[in-house]
Amino acid sequence: MFGDWFNTEEVDEVADAIVADLVKRLPPSPGPHTRKTADRLRKTHDVIFARLEQFVRSRKLNIYKMARLANRVRWALRDAGYATEFTDALSYELATVAKLASRQASRPPA
Repeated sequence: MFGDWFNTEEVDEVADAIVADLVKRLPPSPGPHTRKTADRLRKTHDVIFARLEQFVRSRKLNIYKMARLANRVRWALRDAGYATEFTDALSYELATVAKLASRQASRPPA
């Protein structure tokens, strides 16, 4: 009946790739952030969201899969040592971008 509804294998792979990319490009640092760190974060942010948009547009994600993606990224980043505020904000943004990209993908071209 539910078929592919709870199959999150692809979502988990994308979430793991996002976390690995973020950890590689911008490792968690306990000290204050510099302008260079902010620039790297902005570039990394753009790459991550472009990858997510491409993934969501090529597949139909239901609400469970979107939540799974955001939650998996959140907890993996916390385990990697990122601040709670950062992980919460990023996971919220990921869920929002996934929902918006999903809506755009389901609309017929005008």
